[in-house]
Formats: sequence, C-alpha cells, structure tokens
Amino acid sequence: MWYQHLSEWLFGFAFYYPLFMAYLWMVGALYYYISKERKEPLYDTPPVLTEYPFVSILVPCFNEGANAYETIGALLDLNYPNYDVILINDGSTDDTGVIIDDIAAKQPNVKAIQLSSNQGKAMALTVGTMMSSSEYLVCIDGDAVLDRNCITWMMRHFVSGSRVGAVTGNPRIRNRSTMLGKLQVGEFSAVIGLIKRAQRVYGRVFTVSGVVAAFRKSALHQVGYWSTNMVTEDIDISWKMQTHYYDVRYEPNALCWILMPETLKGLWKQRVRWAQGGAEVLFKFKDIFSDVKKRRMWPIYTELVVSIIWAYLMCVIFILWILGNFIDLPNYLQVTSIVPGWNGTILAVTCLLQFAVSLFIDSRYEPQIRRYYYWMIWYPMLFWMLSVATTVVGLPTAFFKDRNKRATWTSPDRGIHQNERTL
Repeated sequence: MWYQHLSEWLFGFAFYYPLFMAYLWMVGALYYYISKERKEPLYDTPPVLTEYPFVSILVPCFNEGANAYETIGALLDLNYPNYDVILINDGSTDDTGVIIDDIAAKQPNVKAIQLSSNQGKAMALTVGTMMSSSEYLVCIDGDAVLDRNCITWMMRHFVSGSRVGAVTGNPRIRNRSTMLGKLQVGEFSAVIGLIKRAQRVYGRVFTVSGVVAAFRKSALHQVGYWSTNMVTEDIDISWKMQTHYYDVRYEPNALCWILMPETLKGLWKQRVRWAQGGAEVLFKFKDIFSDVKKRRMWPIYTELVVSIIWAYLMCVIFILWILGNFIDLPNYLQVTSIVPGWNGTILAVTCLLQFAVSLFIDSRYEPQIRRYYYWMIWYPMLFWMLSVATTVVGLPTAFFKDRNKRATWTSPDRGIHQNERTL
C-alpha cells in the first residue's frame, strides 16, 4: 500500500526540497553576478545619472536615542546633491523625540515629526510620505547607517525605468562580536542576498529589505501605501507593488549597515515575526492564481507554500522520532534516527558550497567577509531548526490574528556589545 512508503516519501521530500532550492538559488545568483553585477564599477564609484531628482529620506524612530546621532550623522554626509531628511518619532518613551528636534533645529534639510503615541512603522512611514515634497523616498530604520553612495545607486533604477516602483538595498551586518552575529553575516550573504539575486533572474522579489528600500511615491499612492495591520510591512508592500505590475529591483551596491539580534531570545522574536509576516501575505494574496497577469508572482507564492509544508514535515519527522522511542509505531512511520546520514552529508556540503558562492560574490563589497566562512558550519544546525520552529509558530499566529488590529513597534534586540560594531 502507498502508506507503507510514507516514511520514505517524507524523508525524500525533506531531503530533496532544500537541496533543489539551494542549487536553484546558486545558479540564479551566479547568472545575475556574471551577466550584470561583476561588469559594474565598485560600490564606492557610483554611476553618473542623467538627472538627480530630489529625494526624501524617511527615518521612522521608536526608542532610537542610542543610535539617532550616528544614523542621522551618516545621512548628513551622503554623496547625493539633492535630498532632505524626515525623522518620524513614533511615540518613543526614551529621548528620541528630544534628539531629533535638536538635530532638526540645527540642520536646514532635516524635519522632525512627533507622533504622540506608538502608531507602528507602517503609519509612521505613511505620515512621513505625506509630509514629503519628493516623488522619491528612501526609507531606513532608525539604527541603520547608509553608505555615502547608497542613494545614487538606488536612484539610477528610477531614472532609467518608469515602472520601477521600489528598489531594495544590500543590508550588511555591523555587530559581529558573537557567534550569532557572525552567523548572520553569512546568512545575509548566502540566504538573503543570494535569493534576491536569483529572484531577480527568475521573476519577482519576495520582499524589499525594510531596513533600506526606496520607493516611487506615485506607486505607493496607487497601491494604498503601507498596510498598518501587517506585522511585516516590507513584505506586504513588496507584494502590493508587484501585484499592481510595478517592478521591484535589487541593488547590491546600495550598502546599508545594520544591527541584528545577538541573543537567542531576540533572534526568536525577530524570526517569528518574519514567519508570521510571510504567512499573512500567503492569506492576503491567495487570489493571485485567478489572474494570469500576475503569473510572475506564482513561483514565489508556491515557494512560500512549499517551504511552510517542508517546515511542518520536519516537525512531523521529529515527533515521530520521539514517539518511536516510547511506543511501537508501524514500520512505515518509524524514524530510527535524526542524526544525518549520507543525505545529511550531501546537504551539509551543499550548504557550505552555497556559503562559498555567496561569500565570493559579496567579497566585492567586503573583501574580509570570506573569513566568516568557517563559522558557517554551525548555520544548518542552529538556523534550520530555528526556521522550522518559527514557521510552525508563525502560520497559526497569522491565521488567528485580529486583522483589524494595528501592528505597533516593540524595541528589538540590537546586539549585546554596543561598542564592538563594524563599519
């Protein structure tokens, strides 16, 4: 009977799915790099644009007092001739409001907006957009540090393409003093950067990076701006743009230095939010298959569905292994061991190959990044288990959430060694 081979099928899918996706991402990213990226000048030699449209930089802030001066100081030193900075204090409980008022009083191209209560990042960005006088917006987090040439690299897409609705930049990890920090350096290269390159080759981009993204205001207006009830407004706006037939592009030369969690608790909260945000998009855009014009979104939707199935399958395999140690299960449900065998070895080698490819590509932006390769051996053990767990938690959380409730800020974990950051 078919069910007698159930265990074999479960293990087969659990093995072949990540193997297939890893090589799909590597091939797509290498094609992007060889055909486009490597032919361009280095990130510190920005292109000469035919025009330099006025740009408004939006910085929503919630309890960013410790980072505000550094973030805004970098914005005042950008290598772009025509821009202003709009700071939005979203009901912070620290001294963020005082700091941005002080900076705005001293800098003529800086505006400060004070919201009396926590309205959430989506609302803060929308308010900043309404207060801006520019057709082009660059949105960054209040703890991010932009590279001096970042805006020029992003604006070249808008200048050359009238249907470009958004451009996502290239976030780089600053805090690297712990193992979690070092692993995320490789993750942002081998997973996030590699996937964005591949997605640009194969079709659509799953999401802009909320920490650094640029938008065309008229496109935002058409799609209804950011959704205030979505826990990850960056994923949602990416799908809204692309289902309205706007192009979303990836610009690897648009560097932005960011802080990431360095504790398991902080990492868990962040990844559950990411998983929930992906699941919310799954429910919200489930009708895209009824419109053939949206067919380029079908692959990333399907990939999202299959990745969720894979996570639950891995959870089932783990549960069957535990049960098998206490009760007698039918042969077709027996999982004798979860210790990787030959298939686990192939996956591990593929994972290390993926990191090697991605770090090779990203060494263009950080020559020293290759030294983090040796830390990546721990990545599958920790982050694959984390991905499974957060996906299993995130899906029901998204399904049962109150869709009329506004998503508001919580202060994230930004590293445990504030004085050991890399720029």
